[in-house]
Amino acid sequence: MSPRRLFRIVAVAEAITWALLLGGMFLKYVTETTEVGVSIGGMLHGVVFIAYVLTVLVVAVDARWSKGRTVLGVLSAIPPFFTIWFDLAVEKRGGLGERWRLREEQPTGGVDKAVGWLVRKPLQGAATGVVAVAVLTGVALLVGPPVGS
Repeated sequence: MSPRRLFRIVAVAEAITWALLLGGMFLKYVTETTEVGVSIGGMLHGVVFIAYVLTVLVVAVDARWSKGRTVLGVLSAIPPFFTIWFDLAVEKRGGLGERWRLREEQPTGGVDKAVGWLVRKPLQGAATGVVAVAVLTGVALLVGPPVGS
């Protein structure tokens, strides 16, 4: 899977889970009918949010994004639906390619080597990503919900 395709899938999934969470919040706080939407939408959004942030970091390292672009990519997950805007804006500026740089180039430095391993071994990389999302989700659950929830 190309960096562009991976990023697009995760960015759209993050926006969809935002919609689910917002719908759940509408049902909970406006119609006062059920909290199920917040429970399910909130959990899904949290998991996909973590996956999105990890995806931003992997793609940023591989594509040699600037620190500013990387931070903006991570922050775009906070307002609803901004991940789609960010995805389209970065693609327009040539920041999302069809090839992984670190599949072809020799990695230099620890972070490049780690990302290089992830993209050169896609099955192990995907499994590592799933484990990382699960572990970070577990940590988030231990820490508790965001303030004001």
